[in-house]
Amino acid sequence: MEDGDEWEEEEEILENATHCPTCDELEGHDILKEKKIGDGADFLVRCQVCSNVHTVEFRPPPAKNIPFILTDGPNSHRIVLVIDADEEFVINDVFDEDEKLWRVHQIETTDGKQPEHALATDIERITAIRTDKVRVKMTLTRGEDSYSEVIIVPQETTFTASKLMEHNGETWRIRAIHTGTGRTLRGTVHAPDIKRMYLHEPPQPEHFAPRTPRERRQAWKEGKLGHNPNPIRPKDEIKSGVSPSFKRRKKPRK
Repeated sequence: MEDGDEWEEEEEILENATHCPTCDELEGHDILKEKKIGDGADFLVRCQVCSNVHTVEFRPPPAKNIPFILTDGPNSHRIVLVIDADEEFVINDVFDEDEKLWRVHQIETTDGKQPEHALATDIERITAIRTDKVRVKMTLTRGEDSYSEVIIVPQETTFTASKLMEHNGETWRIRAIHTGTGRTLRGTVHAPDIKRMYLHEPPQPEHFAPRTPRERRQAWKEGKLGHNPNPIRPKDEIKSGVSPSFKRRKKPRK
């Protein structure tokens, strides 16, 4: 073999792998006979290596009823799920229940502890939080008045500071987003990372109306003065007795 060549170990796939008492190894077996025993079964098998015939007993683990406290936003309810006794639960694991996703938030064991993980046989209660929906707190400001509201959005939703958003049939501007570590005036944040959003009512159209002759000329060029194409400032907007800031002077004749 030349330098640089590497052995590629082929993965061996064993069918009906189980421990062979003669080989004292995990080997593939052929199933000769199956007999149902309650919820389990007895299998008569033959080792594919040494041809030893022996019986393998398969019994499902006993089940245990575990109370779950499921929290969806401000609402919580209790259910009892039947879990295999050998199943392990870990904090932040996600499971499906009632076509919703839930994240394990707290595990309480029978000895009163709250470990990071535990087997079902040792669990007294589990608290889980809905994770496919997220509650986003908002502070909305209109003029000098502010009030708080909460929206529920899919967890993959993102919000961008300084952008417009629709809420209850109205348009608002996201003034800032608080992530817990500070406020951001720009940038996109995922809904689960948002502690609070601050929304301001966007300026009324008249806020953007041109106020100077230069602004009016530009607005006229952009087609924004269709109702009044004259780029000159209307007389009723000019104070009486005010002269233009400069006058065009004629050059003297030589």
